[in-house]
Amino acid sequence: MTEVSLDQLRTADAAAAEAFFAQAPAEELVAAVTRTDDEALLELIGRDEVRGAAVPGILRRLDEYADRDRLAAVDGVVRFDLVRRGAVLESHAISLRGGDVRMVEDPTEAADADVILRTSILCFVRLVSGECNAGLEYLSGALDIEGDAMLALGVGAVFRIPGREEVAVDPTALDPDDVARAVGQAPVDHLQRVMAGGFRPVVLEEVFRRLPSFVDERKAAKLQLVVGFRLAGADGDPDRYVVRLHRGAATVTREDGAGSEVPAGERDATILCDAHDFLRLATGHLGAVAGVMKGRLKVKGDRAKALQLASVIRFPSA
Repeated sequence: MTEVSLDQLRTADAAAAEAFFAQAPAEELVAAVTRTDDEALLELIGRDEVRGAAVPGILRRLDEYADRDRLAAVDGVVRFDLVRRGAVLESHAISLRGGDVRMVEDPTEAADADVILRTSILCFVRLVSGECNAGLEYLSGALDIEGDAMLALGVGAVFRIPGREEVAVDPTALDPDDVARAVGQAPVDHLQRVMAGGFRPVVLEEVFRRLPSFVDERKAAKLQLVVGFRLAGADGDPDRYVVRLHRGAATVTREDGAGSEVPAGERDATILCDAHDFLRLATGHLGAVAGVMKGRLKVKGDRAKALQLASVIRFPSA
């Protein structure tokens, strides 16, 4: 097999660049992009001739590696706004309807997109080549989403990475250390927007699912605690979880708005905070004591018991 190289794009005119992205085998093209470091890739896509061919060329070929069953379950128009130094450089859109995906050529249809993804062209290329997780990029602020966040992230799950079986994006694949790094890069106001949207339940479920594995069994061996969490920040009722600590092991229960499985009188404490502040707490970017002192975390009940729970959990940190 002849290895595709991006070197020819250094001197390619617009027609040659368009032919390159239309004809290069998708698997080899992805491998070539993966082999190219950010500096070299930025140099290539910084050329108008290359950038003008690369993005539409990639989007027009998405149909080649779509999972048909998943594609049939997604419906909507997704627009990509590619930015440079804070300004939109160019926009492109795809339509997913009735099990088909196509590039949107009509500017009016693109303007009425159901969801808009705003990012740099470098991030866009890394995303479509499967080199980074859109969920993590969204948390960090490298990717911004206007509209239904889960529709935007779900689009990636429709497509396989060329040459591989896995989907291009699994927004639930959130490694704790990666999440901690992403949260550390994000402005607080961006985290607040993310945790007020559709991606919120994915993040919270993953954090609380993994929370028992973060407990320091030695420190927690003699503790008996029941601590609730009430997390505001989205429309409607807050998200509620209860953490039970018994003989060094923790269990987590999610509660719905209909009522609590653990009456308030049986809890040692309940921690109240915004969901984005809980995410900062759970990634080492907000200390429990500092959070209480600054009013970011409020405690109903025994404050000492709530802080005891925080002291035996080794949350991942960037």
